[in-house]
Amino acid sequence: MSQIFNLRLAMDTSDIDAKQLGTTVEQLQRIRINVSATVVQQPESHLLLTYQIQLPHTSLASKLNWPIWKQSQIGFSDYLWEQTCLECFIATKVIDNKEAIENNSIDNSAIDTVKALNNNEATGYIEINASPSGRYALYQFNRYRNPSTLPPMPLLKMGGRTRAHINWADSSAKQQIFSGQTFYELSFGVPLAQLSNQPSCSSIIAIERLHPCVILWFGVIALYFAPNHASPPDFHKQRYWSNFDDNAALDK
Repeated sequence: MSQIFNLRLAMDTSDIDAKQLGTTVEQLQRIRINVSATVVQQPESHLLLTYQIQLPHTSLASKLNWPIWKQSQIGFSDYLWEQTCLECFIATKVIDNKEAIENNSIDNSAIDTVKALNNNEATGYIEINASPSGRYALYQFNRYRNPSTLPPMPLLKMGGRTRAHINWADSSAKQQIFSGQTFYELSFGVPLAQLSNQPSCSSIIAIERLHPCVILWFGVIALYFAPNHASPPDFHKQRYWSNFDDNAALDK
């Protein structure tokens, strides 16, 4: 099973954007983006994110900046939001390990890999950027846009020496054209153990809120997609994020 997110276009500048792209607001609203989130337990507990993008006309697709996948490009890279970028923001919560086991609220295999987040980081969150080119970035924030440095502070694995990573589910981003519409699909997994670099024996970390979003660049025009939007668009505002449904997302 998966938790499904339907992303919608931020409408703040849609009239201007449509005019510059030589189309209509209605056509831009017909862009369909769905993201499925699945918690997979094997071979290690990880969050699998699958992005499906549907453009209503090939003429619009011809204007989309969709980076070409290259195996050699896989690796950490900053400023990916300056081109077409698939993103996801994750807020976590701390669960007492003993209580979780007694209530059977978490699978025993997950306990071995999902580590604790201390209470001082309870308002922190993680930002994931993924480019169709194969490049990616994971960032750690203590609270809203803090630290404020650019590029942001990278998320580090436990031990604090190595940057966290994603695992691409496919060797390349899928693209196909059918009945005048263009479809894109891209999937990657995030090991849940990477969501904290501060292990503890007394508690575990779980996903509390999830905010998958997408930036599509058409030339110099950027369109912003998310389940809910601030105005102007700001993916970092947690009040617009969705509660994570771990029961729906668990791959049973």
